[in-house]
Amino acid sequence: MKPAAPGKRSARLRAAPPRSAAVSATPAQAAAGYESVALVLQGGGALGSYQCGVYDALHEAGIRPCWFAGTSIGAINAAILAGNAPEHRVERLRGFWELICQPLGLAAPVAVAVRALLGWLPPTHALDAWANSLGALGALTFGQQGFFRPRAASPFLYEDAGAHATSFYDTTPLRHTLERFVDFDRINSGHGTRLAVGATHVETGNLHWFDSAHHRIGPEHVMASGALPPAFPAIVIDGERYWDGGLVSNTPLDHVLSERPRRDSLVFQVDLWSAHGTAPRTMMDVFERQKDIQYSSRTRLGTDHIAHLHRLGHALGELLAALPPGHLDAPTRQLLEPLISDRVFNIVHLIYQRKPFETQFKDYAFGVGTMRAHWAAGRLDMEHTLAHPEFFTKPSRSVGVITHDVHRLAAAR
Repeated sequence: MKPAAPGKRSARLRAAPPRSAAVSATPAQAAAGYESVALVLQGGGALGSYQCGVYDALHEAGIRPCWFAGTSIGAINAAILAGNAPEHRVERLRGFWELICQPLGLAAPVAVAVRALLGWLPPTHALDAWANSLGALGALTFGQQGFFRPRAASPFLYEDAGAHATSFYDTTPLRHTLERFVDFDRINSGHGTRLAVGATHVETGNLHWFDSAHHRIGPEHVMASGALPPAFPAIVIDGERYWDGGLVSNTPLDHVLSERPRRDSLVFQVDLWSAHGTAPRTMMDVFERQKDIQYSSRTRLGTDHIAHLHRLGHALGELLAALPPGHLDAPTRQLLEPLISDRVFNIVHLIYQRKPFETQFKDYAFGVGTMRAHWAAGRLDMEHTLAHPEFFTKPSRSVGVITHDVHRLAAAR
């Protein structure tokens, strides 16, 4: 199911994807050869509709992940995907995003007027930046439909440790929205689809994973993963308070790759923040660059580390196999054997590319037009990725871990 027509303002994002050399299997056929197909989603607020476009193109290509892992807005998208039958996922994603990108209060008629005006004017970066800033201002002042709303009184007036004393916005609307768009019984039924969301324990500062393979998942777990302070309140689960998982690690990749027992895995890693960027020229540039670096979570460093561990595990397996029988005592062999790595991991990496009109508030610049542009960008990036069937081929056992990135490939040309 294709996304709603983005209109002329986002049409410029679309272009024919490049052709690659012919290979024997389509991406969907190659994906079917893995024991596990996972979709890993970063946090990034309003940028999260980019992930929807990525999944939209994946779905159309016939690729069905069996494991969804996310942090913050990525956790919300992951929950919607895991909590719906495959044939309804794109529709439910679109319904959620069309809802939460609606402004509240006095911002609503202003947004309607702005959309009407932009529909008549030719697209320019200046107009896009203006609309983007209005969306961010509206979110800060009035909140977003079905997501969050400002508190009636300043939290600085209270000192009782309650939600009204420790956050600027009330996220009660989000719980009702999640219950509307996510079938949590389906997630917890062991239906063959797995969900994992990361949250930070407020008192210990440790990252905790709520995984449907080990926990019963409810709306509160997803809300905890996106409870970014000081905007949103901590979420209480079993008497413990949790904040946004992105405070510790905004990328759930480590959780997926550290799974035991290991399985041959195809992992789609969809990032909303790029670690690479230009040097700032203004203070607004500084704020944006700071966020990019902070929330990118050094994904490529993580994949390089996993690849290094795999090579060590592979070499250890060959070493143990070459030892004569009885040369190594049983306790030592039992200690070393779990470290052997003979599985393969193929990581297909997509990173949202900043638009010229976006600034440091891009993660809370909600708006229907902006959302559709992000969605179109994610779909286009995934279409370009799917045009390289070789990206989906299993790496050799000796290589073990491989990463593909269509943007990095283009930059290398």
